[in-house]
Amino acid sequence: MVSLVDELLLLAYDDASGRNQAAYLELGLGGAIMLELTLAERIDVVDGRVRVVDDAPTGEALLDEVLRRIGEDKPRKPAAVVQRAGKGLTQPVLDELVSRGVLRYKRDKLLGVFPFHRYLPDDPTAEADARVRLAGAVDAGAASDARTAALASLVYALKMDAIVFPERSQREVRKALKAIAEGSWAGDATRKAVEAAQAAVMAAVVAATTAAAASAATSSATG
Repeated sequence: MVSLVDELLLLAYDDASGRNQAAYLELGLGGAIMLELTLAERIDVVDGRVRVVDDAPTGEALLDEVLRRIGEDKPRKPAAVVQRAGKGLTQPVLDELVSRGVLRYKRDKLLGVFPFHRYLPDDPTAEADARVRLAGAVDAGAASDARTAALASLVYALKMDAIVFPERSQREVRKALKAIAEGSWAGDATRKAVEAAQAAVMAAVVAATTAAAASAATSSATG
């Protein structure tokens, strides 16, 4: 099964360079997990807090581990759940995609000296499918299914529109993605949960950006 986590990471990594292009990707991955668990009817947002409504395993190890942690923890706001779920997640997802033959790992050296890691397409089917679904949704101004709408909401929250649609007007793409995320593509409860996850990712990104700016200002002042 190709998850929202898989699709978001594949969209974020450049096919030519094999490097991540998205800022705060792990926050997006945390949001993707929250959305997967919501679509699987395992969690819900009740009174502004994420709560487990069904602790039955999903059959996906990553989702089940996060579900267990949410259940054992006190109810938290969506932004906190997104941050905790996404922390340190990029590498395990990359490793899993390599093991499944979706990506290919390559170790290179910058300037022949500094090592860096590249993750290149090996089986492009999953990413191509995600791009086709997103393009169709943007063209139509609406998504035909909840999973595509959820993916669109993550692309919107992480401001990945230029990455996914580099040749299109970013203003028009963002307008369409926003409309898709807010559209009537699923039941009201699911839509509200997707909106909560999207808002949580955006809030976490803003917080991370603010903290980084404050840190840079402090360093400049003390330097």
